[in-house]
Amino acid sequence: MSVIPLVFTSGWASGINAYAVVLLLGVFGATGVSDEVPAALQRTDVLIVAGVLFLCEVVADKIPYVDSVWDTAHTVIRPVAGAVIAALLAGESGSLPELAAGAIGGSTALVSHLVKAGTRMAVNTSPEPFSNIGMSVAEDLGVAGVVTFAIFNPVAAAIIAAVLLVLGIVIVFFLASRIRRFLRRRAQRREEKRLAGAEGPWPPG
Repeated sequence: MSVIPLVFTSGWASGINAYAVVLLLGVFGATGVSDEVPAALQRTDVLIVAGVLFLCEVVADKIPYVDSVWDTAHTVIRPVAGAVIAALLAGESGSLPELAAGAIGGSTALVSHLVKAGTRMAVNTSPEPFSNIGMSVAEDLGVAGVVTFAIFNPVAAAIIAAVLLVLGIVIVFFLASRIRRFLRRRAQRREEKRLAGAEGPWPPG
């Protein structure tokens, strides 16, 4: 069977939480649940690092504005992780060139990441923190559920991931005004900090 569905699904999931994808696939491979997982993802050191970073993301992803800072820092990390995971999966199966798999996984992860980051910007315009927590929990459960499903039924999981990706793009489109509001607020805060730093402390009276 072609590995394309699993590559696409892992790319989509990596754009949301790359560390969870590495951790899940690694555990599935190490425990013998799946033979499709590359040995590189099953290494103990890889699983430990992925687990620690996953815990960091679990915390940062649920704090208003901190989640957007975290997303900004991962604009490169998540697509690269998606590309690497996809290339490893392709190399393990031999049914798809690794370069093509990397392109599919990386580009899908980038789009998925932009959807996630844009949605979080819109959510951060809300004054209460509970929407951030709810979004984060839904994303974590979604990634865990779809990736797990992909191990047993990759085609159906890829269809679900594609639907969620398209739905996310549509939602971000309708939330564009709230995203622009978030960006204006952030630019205003940066300008205020810059001006405060330029003025310096008040001279002693």
